[in-house]
Amino acid sequence: MGKLTTIFKDTAIYGLSSIIGRFLNYLLVPLYTAQFSAASGGYGVITNMYAYTALVLVLLTFGMETTYFRFTNKTHEDSMTVYSTTLISVGTVALCFVALIFLFITPLSNLMGYGDHPSYVWVMGVTVAIDAFLCIPFAYLRQQKKAIKFAALKLLNIAVSILLNVIYFAWMDGKEVGYAFYINLCCSAMLVFCMYKELTGFHYAFDKALLRRMLSYSWPILILGVAGILNQAADKMIFPYIYKGVDMQSQLGIYGACSKIAMIMAMITQAFRFAYEPIVFAGVKDKGQHEMYAQAMKYFIIFTLLAFLMVVGYMEILKYIVRNQDYWVGLKVVPIVMAAEIMMGIYFNLSFWYKVIDKTLWGAIFSGIGCAVLLTVNVIFVPIYGYMACAWGGFAGYGVAMLISYFVGQKYYPIDYPLKDITMYVLLAVVFFFLMKYAAAWHPIASIAFNTLLIGVFVAYIIWKDLPLSGLPIIGKYFKK
Repeated sequence: MGKLTTIFKDTAIYGLSSIIGRFLNYLLVPLYTAQFSAASGGYGVITNMYAYTALVLVLLTFGMETTYFRFTNKTHEDSMTVYSTTLISVGTVALCFVALIFLFITPLSNLMGYGDHPSYVWVMGVTVAIDAFLCIPFAYLRQQKKAIKFAALKLLNIAVSILLNVIYFAWMDGKEVGYAFYINLCCSAMLVFCMYKELTGFHYAFDKALLRRMLSYSWPILILGVAGILNQAADKMIFPYIYKGVDMQSQLGIYGACSKIAMIMAMITQAFRFAYEPIVFAGVKDKGQHEMYAQAMKYFIIFTLLAFLMVVGYMEILKYIVRNQDYWVGLKVVPIVMAAEIMMGIYFNLSFWYKVIDKTLWGAIFSGIGCAVLLTVNVIFVPIYGYMACAWGGFAGYGVAMLISYFVGQKYYPIDYPLKDITMYVLLAVVFFFLMKYAAAWHPIASIAFNTLLIGVFVAYIIWKDLPLSGLPIIGKYFKK
């Protein structure tokens, strides 16, 4: 239980910073949707560009973040040599990417549909190159268990971004979409200076033999990462090419804005990953690891289901994150996207079996299959059903990848997951979801009150089943049998 407790503690730190950060970032959604109506397509441009940058970030880090954790915990490797080799390799690739962006800026911006605004492309290109490089010192902070500094820098970056966005879009009443990208560039550049201690004070050593070993481990993770990010962002990238309506940017903006409400699942998964990944690799050979994996999976599912019910239950309130009511027609995608994010989180937790036995090719296969399912659903159904097909495509893609990973993993690295307990929680959440859908037709106050009751019952079940009050400090003595 010691490592599980450490995971919970670090997840709380990472999670708090992630949740606060995402909450602050959510302030951009009402800000942008207030400035750009759904019909203008302005938020559609932002959605589309950020989808591209998410993919490029994975390409530029090429699996070296996870690889760094794996190799820095190998007894025969010098941790600082691993760190500096990783920094140099990722930094070199990022610089080459920036050079290519400027060399081919005209044909590239034309291909992406931004021939009249090439600055959108090069500004975000430079920004994502900086972010890719900074992934490694951030990974170093996680590996060194410096969760507080990690969280502080992440929050600083978001706070400055919010401030600059408010100054331009609210105070100055700015209308130019491109300024959102310039602000991102300024914030990323600021973090380079904040990482001074993590980038200096040690001898930079580049070990070619080490890099070859790291690349042999990382390239399947790169494929896994590309497929994974395509599962999240491909729909937003290909939507302009396969949706035939004249309101393409408007529809993409509606989907992107409403999907933001569902991103609480991404927050929880990201926070869990930040705490979980270093601990898993540090204790590969420890006894009790399998039990820790099983319990971590169980609690992850429990609390993501709780978050799912809370978002669905308080949708009447949360929808005001998207300030302009023109976007509310897309709120029906939220439960679908959230369910897909839960399956993505489960898939991430399942992924450790092939990482700890150095069989990362399996991850590339699973993610590739999931991505193929997502793309197939999008290509076939987006021209007919629009952005709803995007939501269901993600659901199908993550679901397939999750199931295949589980069944293959049980053959090569069997873990006794508490399937009976997990199934009960899932069934209870599904029943409560449909009850909430039924109550959605009531008066908002009555609906929220009813949903609060259901959430309270779910929490009570968690406490009764898996968080006994007798184990809590101070008040626990009153519940001991």
